[in-house]
Amino acid sequence: QVQLVESGGGLVQAGGSLRLSCAASGRTFSSYALGWFRQAPGKEREFVAAIAWNGGSTFYAGSVKGRFRISRDNAKNTVYLQMNSLKPEDTAVYYCAADHDKYRVATIEALYDYWGQGTQVTVSS
Repeated sequence: QVQLVESGGGLVQAGGSLRLSCAASGRTFSSYALGWFRQAPGKEREFVAAIAWNGGSTFYAGSVKGRFRISRDNAKNTVYLQMNSLKPEDTAVYYCAADHDKYRVATIEALYDYWGQGTQVTVSS
Protein backbone atom coordinates (compact mmCIF):
# COMPACT_ATOMS: atom_id res chain seq x y z
CA GLN A 1 0.00 0.00 0.00
CA VAL A 2 1.27 3.45 -0.96
CA GLN A 3 -0.31 6.71 0.05
CA LEU A 4 0.43 9.76 -2.06
CA VAL A 5 -0.05 13.40 -1.07
CA GLU A 6 0.44 16.21 -3.58
CA SER A 7 1.32 19.79 -2.72
CA GLY A 8 2.61 22.93 -4.36
CA GLY A 9 -0.36 23.90 -6.47
CA GLY A 10 -1.69 27.44 -6.62
CA LEU A 11 -2.41 30.44 -8.76
CA VAL A 12 0.28 31.72 -11.12
CA GLN A 13 0.39 34.09 -14.06
CA ALA A 14 1.05 32.84 -17.56
CA GLY A 15 4.77 32.44 -18.12
CA GLY A 16 5.40 31.68 -14.48
CA SER A 17 6.60 28.55 -12.74
CA LEU A 18 5.44 26.15 -10.06
CA ARG A 19 6.93 23.05 -8.55
CA LEU A 20 4.60 20.29 -7.47
CA SER A 21 5.63 17.70 -4.93
CA CYS A 22 4.15 14.32 -4.18
CA ALA A 23 5.16 12.68 -0.93
CA ALA A 24 4.68 8.95 -0.53
CA SER A 25 4.30 6.84 2.56
CA GLY A 26 5.89 3.45 2.97
CA ARG A 27 9.36 2.03 2.69
CA THR A 28 9.03 0.77 -0.88
CA PHE A 29 8.92 4.08 -2.73
CA SER A 30 11.81 3.08 -4.98
CA SER A 31 9.89 -0.02 -6.05
CA TYR A 32 7.44 2.11 -8.02
CA ALA A 33 7.48 4.10 -11.18
CA LEU A 34 5.63 7.37 -10.77
CA GLY A 35 3.53 9.53 -12.98
CA TRP A 36 1.76 12.87 -13.07
CA PHE A 37 -1.65 13.31 -14.65
CA ARG A 38 -3.99 16.26 -14.83
CA GLN A 39 -7.67 16.92 -15.29
CA ALA A 40 -9.06 20.20 -16.53
CA PRO A 41 -12.70 21.19 -15.93
CA GLY A 42 -15.00 19.29 -18.25
CA LYS A 43 -12.20 17.17 -19.65
CA GLU A 44 -10.88 13.69 -19.10
CA ARG A 45 -7.78 13.10 -17.02
CA GLU A 46 -4.66 13.09 -19.17
CA PHE A 47 -1.08 11.96 -18.86
CA VAL A 48 1.59 14.57 -18.14
CA ALA A 49 4.87 12.84 -17.27
CA ALA A 50 6.30 9.63 -15.84
CA ILE A 51 9.56 8.50 -14.32
CA ALA A 52 11.04 5.07 -13.68
CA TRP A 53 12.20 3.90 -10.27
CA ASN A 54 15.71 5.33 -10.46
CA GLY A 55 14.99 8.34 -12.63
CA GLY A 56 16.79 6.73 -15.54
CA SER A 57 13.78 6.85 -17.82
CA THR A 58 11.28 9.64 -18.20
CA PHE A 59 8.50 10.41 -20.65
CA TYR A 60 6.43 13.50 -21.28
CA ALA A 61 3.24 14.42 -23.01
CA GLY A 62 3.90 16.46 -26.10
CA SER A 63 2.01 19.43 -24.70
CA VAL A 64 4.45 19.81 -21.79
CA LYS A 65 7.72 18.53 -23.22
CA GLY A 66 10.44 21.14 -22.87
CA ARG A 67 8.47 23.08 -20.25
CA PHE A 68 7.92 20.52 -17.48
CA ARG A 69 10.45 18.27 -15.77
CA ILE A 70 9.73 15.25 -13.61
CA SER A 71 12.24 14.11 -11.02
CA ARG A 72 12.31 12.01 -7.87
CA ASP A 73 14.26 11.74 -4.66
CA ASN A 74 13.99 8.20 -3.34
CA ALA A 75 15.67 9.16 -0.08
CA LYS A 76 12.82 11.61 0.56
CA ASN A 77 10.06 9.43 -0.90
CA THR A 78 9.08 12.34 -3.10
CA VAL A 79 8.45 12.95 -6.78
CA TYR A 80 8.46 16.44 -8.25
CA LEU A 81 7.03 18.17 -11.28
CA GLN A 82 8.79 21.40 -12.17
CA MET A 83 6.50 23.42 -14.41
CA ASN A 84 7.92 26.37 -16.34
CA SER A 85 6.49 28.70 -18.96
CA LEU A 86 3.00 27.92 -17.73
CA LYS A 87 0.04 28.57 -19.98
CA PRO A 88 -3.65 29.04 -19.16
CA GLU A 89 -4.32 25.66 -20.76
CA ASP A 90 -2.18 24.05 -18.06
CA THR A 91 -4.92 24.88 -15.56
CA ALA A 92 -6.08 21.61 -14.03
CA VAL A 93 -6.05 19.42 -10.96
CA TYR A 94 -2.74 17.58 -10.97
CA TYR A 95 -2.48 14.05 -9.63
CA CYS A 96 0.50 11.85 -8.91
CA ALA A 97 0.25 8.10 -9.25
CA ALA A 98 2.38 5.02 -8.51
CA ASP A 99 2.88 2.04 -10.83
CA HIS A 100 4.07 -1.28 -9.36
CA ASP A 101 6.15 -1.91 -12.50
CA LYS A 102 9.11 0.21 -11.51
CA TYR A 103 10.77 0.06 -14.95
CA ARG A 104 7.74 1.26 -16.88
CA VAL A 105 7.00 4.88 -17.78
CA ALA A 106 3.33 4.38 -18.52
CA THR A 107 1.04 6.93 -20.10
CA ILE A 108 -2.18 4.97 -19.42
CA GLU A 109 -3.82 5.73 -16.10
CA ALA A 110 -5.26 2.22 -15.76
CA LEU A 111 -1.71 0.92 -15.30
CA TYR A 112 -1.24 2.92 -12.11
CA ASP A 113 -2.11 1.33 -8.80
CA TYR A 114 -2.22 4.23 -6.35
CA TRP A 115 -3.33 7.84 -6.69
CA GLY A 116 -3.08 11.03 -4.70
CA GLN A 117 -5.99 13.36 -4.04
CA GLY A 118 -4.78 16.04 -6.43
CA THR A 119 -3.63 19.65 -6.21
CA GLN A 120 -5.13 22.56 -8.12
CA VAL A 121 -3.01 24.57 -10.53
CA THR A 122 -4.54 27.70 -11.99
CA VAL A 123 -2.73 29.76 -14.62
CA SER A 124 -4.14 33.20 -15.30
CA SER A 125 -3.71 34.99 -18.61
